Amino acid sequence: MASSVIFDQSRLRAYDGMMRLCEYSGETQEWCGQLWNAMLLDPELYEAFVYYLEHHGFSEKLKCEGYSLIDCYVWEMEQDNLRRDTGKNTEACNKEDMVLHAFWMMAQMRRSPEEYCKKMNRWGIDQSI
Repeated sequence: MASSVIFDQSRLRAYDGMMRLCEYSGETQEWCGQLWNAMLLDPELYEAFVYYLEHHGFSEKLKCEGYSLIDCYVWEMEQDNLRRDTGKNTEACNKEDMVLHAFWMMAQMRRSPEEYCKKMNRWGIDQSI
């Protein structure tokens, strides 16, 4: 008797998408593994990442203390501008890396909202309520 195994490959596609972004961004496998684990522990964050992979844009559904992934991305851009001392977003910035770091920041923010909200407020990132 043959048995049917139904296997949802969506998680494999999401993992593959993350690994490709990590490779393109120059992130280590260890760091990407930590981000992947954070997503697996937070189904809403995982869903937002799948949305990003499918639409190459951020979902507005996921928020923490009024902050969205877009807010985290803007914060990452500001940090990149400061590191490069450019004052603006140049072609030299690695936007895909900033996307990954926006997801990491949201994962951390959902664990420690006070700490990360202080960071956002310090840099003048308004809440997107």
